[in-house]
Amino acid sequence: MREYYIRHIKPLIPKWVFVPYNAYKRKLQVKFRESALAHRYLDGKRGLEIGGSAHNPFGLNTRNVDYTPDDNQYKKMESVNVGSVLPVDILASGDAIPVPDESEDFVISAHVIEHFPDPIKALKEWYRIVKPGGYIFMIVPHKERTFDRDLSRTTLQEIIDRHEGRIQPEPNINDHHSVWITEDMVELIGYLGWNIIETQDIDDKVGNGFTVVMQK
Repeated sequence: MREYYIRHIKPLIPKWVFVPYNAYKRKLQVKFRESALAHRYLDGKRGLEIGGSAHNPFGLNTRNVDYTPDDNQYKKMESVNVGSVLPVDILASGDAIPVPDESEDFVISAHVIEHFPDPIKALKEWYRIVKPGGYIFMIVPHKERTFDRDLSRTTLQEIIDRHEGRIQPEPNINDHHSVWITEDMVELIGYLGWNIIETQDIDDKVGNGFTVVMQK
């Protein structure tokens, strides 16, 4: 168990969180900090979180959307970190959510959009759901601060080709289908013609990603 902790769990924990092995072994509660930026925009509002987790909470008024209630590798990590998993409120893929148009104040996600083979489809679905004046708040892994650092960045043209069916990636939900830095996501949102109101090159939650906030 100690070797598993050192190799697989400890590298995921930011330096500002000290988690000794005996705490991990006892499954004491280990949670990442909440995002001050998310609270600034989204407090007092009601929305959806795509792929939420108990060990990485936002502390907002959300319903959790997840594609499966099963005990997969992500839920096992939740259980290891905090002894429980976040309940699923809406069982659905994050790019096909059964809620009405313009029914939510916001959609929020952390380290999720890269798992969609067609991120444009997912983003358009989130945009559909958000009310006029509402927000899409995303934290996305940064290529240079994650295990993606040795991979090539995903180009906008490749994303467009996937969306238009010229490229057919394998739909493995566990894969990072896209690898980005902050400027790449800004370029993608610009292509969609949407309004970015704030970015963080280093997110204020875990710190290995970047944040993009859009307003409809």
